[in-house]
Order: sequence, then C-alpha cells, then structure tokens
Amino acid sequence: DDTEKRIIYGTGDARLIALDAETGKPVEGFGENGEIDLTQGLRRPIPRRNYSVSSPPVIVGDVAIVGASISDGVVMKTGIPGDVRGIDVRSGETLWIFESVPQAEDFGNETWENGSWQYSGNTNVWSLMSADPELGYVYLPFGTPTDDWYGGHRLGDNLFAESLVCIDARSGERVWHFQMVHHGLWDYDLPAAPNLVDIIVDGKNIKAVAQVSKQGFTYVFDRATGEPVWPIEELHVPQSTVPGERSAPTQPFPTKPAAFEPQGLSEDGLIDFTPELRAEAEEILNQYDHGPIFTPPTESGTLNMPGWAGGANWSGAAVDPETGILYVPSITAPILMTLFKPDPNRSDLDYVGRAETYVAGPQGLPLAKPPYTRLTAIDMNTGEHVWMRPLGEGPVNHPALKDLQLGDLGSGARGYVLVTKTLLFVGQEAFLYPDETDPLKGQGDGRKKFRALDKATGSLVWEKDVAGTVSSSPMTYLHEGKQYIVVAMGGAREEPAELVAFSLP
Repeated sequence: DDTEKRIIYGTGDARLIALDAETGKPVEGFGENGEIDLTQGLRRPIPRRNYSVSSPPVIVGDVAIVGASISDGVVMKTGIPGDVRGIDVRSGETLWIFESVPQAEDFGNETWENGSWQYSGNTNVWSLMSADPELGYVYLPFGTPTDDWYGGHRLGDNLFAESLVCIDARSGERVWHFQMVHHGLWDYDLPAAPNLVDIIVDGKNIKAVAQVSKQGFTYVFDRATGEPVWPIEELHVPQSTVPGERSAPTQPFPTKPAAFEPQGLSEDGLIDFTPELRAEAEEILNQYDHGPIFTPPTESGTLNMPGWAGGANWSGAAVDPETGILYVPSITAPILMTLFKPDPNRSDLDYVGRAETYVAGPQGLPLAKPPYTRLTAIDMNTGEHVWMRPLGEGPVNHPALKDLQLGDLGSGARGYVLVTKTLLFVGQEAFLYPDETDPLKGQGDGRKKFRALDKATGSLVWEKDVAGTVSSSPMTYLHEGKQYIVVAMGGAREEPAELVAFSLP
C-alpha cells in the first residue's frame, strides 16, 4: 500500500527476518523483534543444524512463501518435514502450511504406503520458486524424500516429491501438480526456478511455465491449468533388484522439447577420441551396473547419467520474453551410486547410498563424450532446439588429446546465464578436480572468464578475464541511462569474494 517498504529474507540458521528497507532496522511488529524461528511450528521437532533457508522467499501480494534446505545426509527413516509456509509480510503470522508429504485424509496420502507418510521427510523446496502475481499462483519445485537412494521404507509414488506444484498464494491450496519422478531413487530434485513465459504454440497463446531438471528434461505446462503443452508419456524403465525396494514401473518422458543432456550411459556414450581411450573407457564402464536413464542404484554400484549435479541445477535457465527462447546451461557429469547396509546401531534404514561424484575415465579424462558443459537454446513456441554450444575449453591439453585439435569440449563447470534485449551473459564456476595430482588439474578456461554471446546464434561477442570464480547468476539494471551487469564472484580457495560490475564505456 506504499506506506512501508520491507526486506524479508531467510537465514542459514532457519530464521525469517523482516527489515525496514529505509532504515535497515528489524520490523518490531513482525514475529518477535522482527524475526521468526522457522524450526518451530512443524508437525514434529527438528534439529536446527539440519534445517536452513538456502533460497529467497517469494512474495505474492501480502504473503511471503518460504521453503527450506534440509540435510540429505540422513541415517534414520524419520525425516524433517519439507513443508512450505505462507507468512503474512506485515505480522509474520503463518497463514498456511502446505504439507509436502500428504497427511491422513489429504490428497495424495495413498501414494505413501504402509504408513510411511507418518515419518518420511525432506520432500522440500530448497531451490528458487516462481510466481505469477496476476493469477496469484506460486510454483514450487520439490525435491526427493528421505532417503535419496533407497525407497523400501516409503513404497508408492510419493507425492509431492520431485513434483512441480502450483498453489494459490493466498490460501495455500493446491491448484495443480505434476510429478516428474515417481518414487525417486536418484536425487533428481527439481533444482531450479520454474521459468514463466508467454508462448504461441500452433497459433494458440499460452501462458506457460517451463521446469528444467537434473535429468535433462524440460517440462512445459499451461501455468493456469497444469495441462502439458506437449504430451508427456509414461514409459517403462529398468526395475530395482535391491531387496525390499519396489521402483516405479514407468516414468514421465516429455515428447517435446528433446532432452538437453545425454541420458543414461552405454558404450555409445563413452569418450572415443582414440581407439585406446575408447577401449579403456569400455573396461571402466563394464565394472559397474549401467543402462538408460532411471536405472536404479544397486549394491554393486550403478553409473547414473545425468548424476545428482545435473543436467540442469540451481543455476536454472534464462528465458527471453520477446522470442520465447529458453537458454539452459547444463553439465555432463555421471556419478557412481552404491547401496550398502548401514550399522544398525546408528541407522534404522535398510540401505543407504554412497556416491562418487567424479567418475574418472581413461587416463583421468571424463568417462563420457563431451561437451562437459553446454548451453542449449530451446524455442518454447515450437519445442525445438535452436542451437547448442560448449562452455569452456575443457581438457584439450591433456597428453592424450593435445595433438588432436579438438576445439572447446566444455569445462565441466556449472554455467550461469542472464539474457538481455541484445545479449546473453554467461559465467561459470570453478571445476575443482578431486586430487591435486589429477592430470586434469587446472585445465580449461571456463572458470576464469565472463562472456557475452549472441543470443540468436550462441557465437562469442565478448569475453573478459576475471580474477574469481563466477558462482551466481548475473543481474542487470539501468541507472542514469547506463546499463550495468553485476555478478558475484570469488570465494573459492584463496579468491576474494566480491561483486563486480561491467558496463560499456
């Protein structure tokens, strides 16, 4: 109502704080002395050290919607609830709670079999949310339930885990939902903000929402009704062989757009620059269980691609409102997941998982074919890919590759993008290999450049050497007729953490 301006933010120790935007002082009438303890008010007591706010609340009207980051390192089947709350921006009063694991008599409760709804947790929104203030709807990207890799204690499809849920921001009532992964066993959290974009498909105007995913799919819906813009098919997938587990017989596969990352791992997807590299890669692959996407974890170890880092991840995607083109940075990073029985004195789970997040291929090179980081442009009006380019140089100077003149392979580091009226700005994280003696240590240029690309073609327009790792999405603003691009960078190892601004002369 223009009488007050407030800043509302969540903290790493699970508080929600309201400040007067003019003075920076806590708002006395909000909660207690300007803050709320978010560990209180859930349906069971929770340990503060495993619960935090990792992404900003989203504000719709007078309601601040807040999710939570919950530790994935669980050893007990009773988990912390991942419920989402709507908070009155003036008083701090909790207006509603959306229970992410449906309780007795709630919609979806039957998808948590054998009473598992009573103790299962996580199923939380740790990433960014999006909202349509005209509709009054907020879009919640949910994560995996307790525990990430074994679901024998939570048989069933497990709504609303790994689902995009549209709720009414004022009432907290569910409007529609779509579950991207049934009975998740791969830590395929929905990791990024849904992108809202108005598109024209076959002559029809659609207010759409597009959700990118770790598994490399883009799921596109009418954001008012939840109807898929293009059909999403339930296809049969490999089944678990682990005792007590019952994996879902099918998973949803969008017919459009095509996946922006390779999915599953077979001999066809292995590095093959030379016959020697290919032969060694095949030997490594055949040491483990492997197969198409949604191949379940096993006791002997399963290679999953994409792994839990994506595909897409929290860097999300950028959308051009004028063209309807979605720009998705992603990484090709298989992981090895092995299930094992824990110490019964420390855990009541039948199985827990152990992950190797960097699976070394032949001579320390990546196991899979490049690009190891890519940027894909997708036309949301047609569902077709427009272009794809690698991001970063990658291991081209490795002894086995240096004479092959391969061109950019992609650095393997996560990318962050910002689209403007004329350009696409791109930064990348550092890719820190697991061992200081690794033959790939220090290779690639992706971690020390900030780039501008032609958004129509992906070609390089400008690049700047930077002192620090870029680990956030750039932002832009106009001030006194001049456009600024600002990015947070640094903080890795000895790098200073700083905000850096760029502008044309």
